[in-house]
Amino acid sequence: TIYKKMLQLEKQGYVKSTMKKNGKMPEKAVYSLTKKGKTEFEKLMLGIAARPINIFLDLNAVILNLDSLSFADQKACIGIIEANVKKMKVMLKEDIADSKDSDEIPETGKAVMLQQLLLVEAIEKWIMGMKKGF
Repeated sequence: TIYKKMLQLEKQGYVKSTMKKNGKMPEKAVYSLTKKGKTEFEKLMLGIAARPINIFLDLNAVILNLDSLSFADQKACIGIIEANVKKMKVMLKEDIADSKDSDEIPETGKAVMLQQLLLVEAIEKWIMGMKKGF
């Protein structure tokens, strides 16, 4: 779980936690990067930026190999992808709506959510085109 991972990162010195209470909500741990964590984060970001971009790599692998499946399996794959895309779109729209008035999510984070929504909508168009071929 994410909590276990955060505890590991804290133990390794990459993050530190502080307990915060907000109104009547129970106290929660809020994590922030340490100097060591910021250095590692910058290293990871630069390393990722230096590599070719892989957007939805798993989906691309399925798309590239659809023709090697039987017609029935192709339809099944498209149906599964369509269901997952619908779920993702609902979640993204909710997250975008929730983030509109939030100061906790930086503008770059909001931009990434909008970018993800555009990708989901492009995949939906691709699915519609594939379904017309069935």
